Amino acid sequence: MSEVIDIEEEILEDEYDEADEIGSVNHSVAQGRISGLLFNDGRFTVMPELSLDMSQIELSQFGLKAKNELKADICLYPNSVGGRARDLLRMPDMPLLAIEVISHEQGIRVILAKFDAYFALGVKSCWLVMPEIKTITVYSQPDKFNNFDCNDTEVVDDVMDIRLPISQIFNW
Repeated sequence: MSEVIDIEEEILEDEYDEADEIGSVNHSVAQGRISGLLFNDGRFTVMPELSLDMSQIELSQFGLKAKNELKADICLYPNSVGGRARDLLRMPDMPLLAIEVISHEQGIRVILAKFDAYFALGVKSCWLVMPEIKTITVYSQPDKFNNFDCNDTEVVDDVMDIRLPISQIFNW
């Protein structure tokens, strides 16, 4: 039975294209609430749905099909980073924090592969947000993480010194 699940997951991941992603209501609500909570922290600039320039690394080494860019649901930069007189289609500078809200079309393996690429390029922390099970996993390294769910009062990211009330993210 697990072989069938593995094969189905591989097929889904092979067919997954980030450009075709359709956000659900819970995906959108979680992304909006996390962004809103982070907007209130003056240390950071929040950039939702930002295309990151990944041309400096070969993404295939992480099992990713993308060539030159990845898009994070939410990126967090120092507050010194902001809008520019001449807009950029792809941000060349990596964020401090990349947050991915899993959608129905995504497999966790795809997101974890993106995290590997993000960490390789200097991202300090990555969050995997799973609205369906009301859980947020905070990664400080590819294999070092903490899980937070509705039994916790806060999502805690020690690397970024961020604490968010989980009840304000998943209150449906």
